Amino acid sequence: MGKFRDSVDVRALRFAVGFPLMLAVAFLVCAFLLRSDLPEPLAVRWAEGAAADFAPFGMVAGVGAALIVLLGGAALIQAVPLSRPALMRRIMMGAGLSLSLFVTTVLAAVLVGQVGLENARQAQVDVAVLAMGSGASLGLGVVMGFVFKADERWSTDDDRAMAEALAREVDPDLARDSVSLWVHARSSVFVMLGIATLFPAALLTIAVPWLAALLAALALAGAACLFARIRVDRSGLRVFAAGFVRVMDVPAAAIESATPKNIRAADFGGWGYRNHGTTTALLVSSGAAVVVDRSDGRTLAVSGGSAATADNMAQVISRVAARARRTGGTAHP
Repeated sequence: MGKFRDSVDVRALRFAVGFPLMLAVAFLVCAFLLRSDLPEPLAVRWAEGAAADFAPFGMVAGVGAALIVLLGGAALIQAVPLSRPALMRRIMMGAGLSLSLFVTTVLAAVLVGQVGLENARQAQVDVAVLAMGSGASLGLGVVMGFVFKADERWSTDDDRAMAEALAREVDPDLARDSVSLWVHARSSVFVMLGIATLFPAALLTIAVPWLAALLAALALAGAACLFARIRVDRSGLRVFAAGFVRVMDVPAAAIESATPKNIRAADFGGWGYRNHGTTTALLVSSGAAVVVDRSDGRTLAVSGGSAATADNMAQVISRVAARARRTGGTAHP
């Protein structure tokens, strides 16, 4: 029992069970208050503008209450487990509330549309009740999603953050030996890429849609190649094309030296990722870059953004490489 309580939000569980039940009870009470003004049997399905199927009042009320409890509870219960992200729990709490109220609204519109009729064949769903209830259901669901406070508990992310904080306290230089930055081409390059591809794609949309889509995809791929994420820490240098495709991963112990330079992309084969012989480069533009010499004779070149960031990155790479050589290549946190 203790493990179960530790894995669920008890307050959310109470609401997930209690709210649909209370809503179903309220529906039943209101339905019985209208019972004397309703025909028997009631219309429950319409086809081509006329009532097609009918059911006794008791069945309509009972099945309706059961639908409120089952559908609303099934959605609300998704917000109970603490293992799920807080954002997902908020969304499911709001969706469950909206669903419960919407089902109740539909049932109420069915009943109100038949009040005062002698024969249910003349019945129609009350559009006013359906419209106002649907709007209120959606609005209250959105409000619930914002005001619901997901119960925060200690997680593996907190363990990782605690370990990193302790490592920084034990080794104050750890923060100095880490750098992460994004580099990208100049804005004028993206403008010209858009003019060269997206404008023709827009003109081709009506005539040749597939070619327009192909040009747009090529434009996005080209723009992604002009972005890169660079990460340096005591484990070494890692470079990610487009921010997530790892194209370079050099252990700190394998680095001989790192030098900031002002280079021309054409000298390394052009923009983007290039691999020629013993030289590997990922350059998003000409200008400030860091040239890394490996102990196996290979050379790497990566864009460094500005001259200041390139100089700082070269210093960090040199420092972690020297540290790795002193410790025999042992990785540090």
